[in-house]
Amino acid sequence: MNTITVVQAEEDKTVVSGFDHIGLSVKNLDQSAQFFTDKLSFKVVGEDPKYPAKFLNNGSITITLWQVKSNHMVEFNRKNNVGLHHLALSVSSFEALDQLYSSIKDFPGVVVEFKPELAYGGPNKHMMIREPSGNRIEFIHRYKQ
Repeated sequence: MNTITVVQAEEDKTVVSGFDHIGLSVKNLDQSAQFFTDKLSFKVVGEDPKYPAKFLNNGSITITLWQVKSNHMVEFNRKNNVGLHHLALSVSSFEALDQLYSSIKDFPGVVVEFKPELAYGGPNKHMMIREPSGNRIEFIHRYKQ
């Protein structure tokens, strides 16, 4: 069984105070934006048609989607490339995770790597997908006693 050790930083030595946003390169800006807005309740809060890019927010998380310009895209391989392995988003409950899975599993372009299951033997539960442009997203609910 794999174990994960979490180390708590000393409060007075913390330089980084939080997570501001994440930028994802996408091959289909409109389809990826539609996935985040239709299925994950994000709203488009800005756009840059010159790049092009769309800026999304759900009230607590900001995600920027950047359209790649190349027609010769190389899919990210998490075992062979340096880069973002995956984006992990919290879900409010085990039931919400199961409902989200049912809602997104048939969305065009979404690939389910694994459906909701216990993470590392539990008690947390997670699933992993690729959104329509291929970025890996983990959805996780952490059990609270």
